[in-house]
Amino acid sequence: MRALVQRVSRASVTVNDEVVGAIGPGLCVLVGVTHSDTLTEAHRLAAKVWTLRCFDDDAGAMNLSAADVGGQVLVVSQFTLYGDMVKGRRPSYMSAARPEQAEPLVDAVVLELRALGADVQTGRFRTTMQVELVNDGPVTLSLEVNAQE
Repeated sequence: MRALVQRVSRASVTVNDEVVGAIGPGLCVLVGVTHSDTLTEAHRLAAKVWTLRCFDDDAGAMNLSAADVGGQVLVVSQFTLYGDMVKGRRPSYMSAARPEQAEPLVDAVVLELRALGADVQTGRFRTTMQVELVNDGPVTLSLEVNAQE
């Protein structure tokens, strides 16, 4: 399971001109699922995101997590995180899980984040979404969890 995590001052997701999720300061998390992912990876990813130390402390060092600062989290499914561009110029998405497998696992990430105490908003699975955000820093981090951890 992969995530692209961006520290944001605000972020939102719009579907068909309707804002379906919006947050203030916190994390915008794009989540991709591959074929071998299970609930174990979903729970690990949620824990990593929630405790990721990417917020500044009083000294200006990134020592605080969203859990520490009460940051909100916007989770958006993103199958293109598993795009393979080794050959040619058109990405192959063969490594991305089918929607039937991916949707429950993205939902599991959201549920686990909420269980950990996060205020979570989401995009809408299987729709074309417009994601708007203000990256704070900018801080952008790539996370990956797998069964071998």
